[in-house]
Amino acid sequence: MASPTNESIAIDEDVLKEIKQILAQIQYGSLEISVHNGRIVQLERREKKRFDKSENAK
Repeated sequence: MASPTNESIAIDEDVLKEIKQILAQIQYGSLEISVHNGRIVQLERREKKRFDKSENAK
């Protein structure tokens, strides 16, 4: 396993824009960022939606 370094990783502006956009839209959930060889290769968004039981009982 590679040892951690203090090197700065250059991130494409389009990727940063996408990350910011996803984070702004999520109310409850998570954003998983997959990195391979020091590069972001995938963003996975998971969002939870919960419904109050009293709203569903009609």
